[in-house]
Amino acid sequence: MVSVVCGFFFLLLMLRAVVTDLAHMTISNRLVGAILVCFLIFVFANGWSPAAIGLHLAVSMTALLLTFAAFALGWMGGGDAKLISATALWFGPTVALWDYLFLASLFGGILTLLLILARACWKPQTGNASLDRLLSPTSGVPYGVALGMAGIIVASRSPDMQGVFALI
Repeated sequence: MVSVVCGFFFLLLMLRAVVTDLAHMTISNRLVGAILVCFLIFVFANGWSPAAIGLHLAVSMTALLLTFAAFALGWMGGGDAKLISATALWFGPTVALWDYLFLASLFGGILTLLLILARACWKPQTGNASLDRLLSPTSGVPYGVALGMAGIIVASRSPDMQGVFALI
């Protein structure tokens, strides 16, 4: 039952990343920390071996190093870098990680194209701060939307998450 609750919270936290990045263009450290805590509870509830935990940690740390370098170069936001690392912790060295990265790239590209089109058609004068921020040509892309959606889709296909959907 603990596994199911952790899986449910993981999905909720990924949805929260989508919403907060879309509305505020930020992904909080608390949200990323909650994803990490859920993972640790999930792992210990399922009795994972130290070797399996170590592999997942190694994947997460590698993701953090790569995405932090991208952040330092101005290619991505710091919240996005931390979210990728936290999500990589869950998926570990599996095909799911590659599915996640592929879908996040695909959704991120689509989101970027939609924002370019929207910014070409509408001016940031709607009176809604979140919408105006998205329409501003000087704003970045809330990539957490793509990361969260990809995380939800990939996690929902995992056998570990089937218990979550059985409860719904």
